[in-house]
Amino acid sequence: MGSLPVHFDPIKIEEQSKLNESTLLNLFKSQQSYLNYFFQHLDLPQTLKFTQILLNSKGTIIFTGVGKSGFVAQKISQTLVSLGIRSGFLSPVDALHGDIGILTRNDVVVMFSKSGNSEELIRLAPCAKAKGAYLIGITSNLSNNLMGFCDLNVHLPLERELCPFDLAPVTSTAIQMVFGDTVAIALMSARNLSKEAYAANHPAGKIGKSLIFKVKDVMKKQEDLPVCKEGDLIMDQLVGLTSGGCGCLLVIDDDYHLIGTFTDGDLRRTLKASGEGIFKLTVGEMCNRHPRIIGPDAMAVEAMQKMESPPSPVQFLPVINDQDILIGIVTLHGLVSAGL
Repeated sequence: MGSLPVHFDPIKIEEQSKLNESTLLNLFKSQQSYLNYFFQHLDLPQTLKFTQILLNSKGTIIFTGVGKSGFVAQKISQTLVSLGIRSGFLSPVDALHGDIGILTRNDVVVMFSKSGNSEELIRLAPCAKAKGAYLIGITSNLSNNLMGFCDLNVHLPLERELCPFDLAPVTSTAIQMVFGDTVAIALMSARNLSKEAYAANHPAGKIGKSLIFKVKDVMKKQEDLPVCKEGDLIMDQLVGLTSGGCGCLLVIDDDYHLIGTFTDGDLRRTLKASGEGIFKLTVGEMCNRHPRIIGPDAMAVEAMQKMESPPSPVQFLPVINDQDILIGIVTLHGLVSAGL
């Protein structure tokens, strides 16, 4: 016979819990205090030497670590890769089973460890040294076994872990992450990485798209444009106005110069003002002859900003080339669909 189901009462659990806003606030303040200890005691000359070695590296910067420190090491390596710096993560366990073959004498191996006594790193260090790589230990214990194998040792000052037992690696991993990512940005600055170069490493993300995509990459081309002539009757162009997917008509002359634009909003206003008189009106009589336009080589993000600018937002921009010829249209929907 099975046991009876236990009734879940969230109110009683909340009453039994000691968790409250005051408890959380005290924890955050304690963590802030421990992080401040790190900032106040960090050896800047030592950190500068470490950063300079990474900057001058002729090979690959290999990061390694065990457990939580390993996750931090992997993340920092990925940050460097996103900045165009040759880097990689090497699992200390896998390294001892063949993956150490990736190391060369031009490489720098950065070993993250809170204690500096992790058995896996102690076993890896002499093997990496034998490959000719330059070893750097990043630890929080002032005295540890890893130090004897490394060419450079960097100390990350740690007052204590936020954990009440001073055991769970929560403050130590936080300072490792802050240290590694700050050094990464220092390298980014020293290498004079441009926005364009950074974007080239992030082509699928919003960052890259905003810095790479131009209007000509996202616009509808000339053959797909909802065009008409200024002498065309409005009522004869309703199909083009509603079926083009742009919510507008682009009014052109015989040489494809843009005369103006006519939108579905213009149609509503004209109908309200003219009533049955709309049947006799031409597009040219009611079109906007001073629309916002943009060139094909402008950045796509610039097009979005132009659409949203005062006095009122618009949903599209005609695209005009250097010869004042209409060659396309970029829409807000198209920009959003492109991930911008």
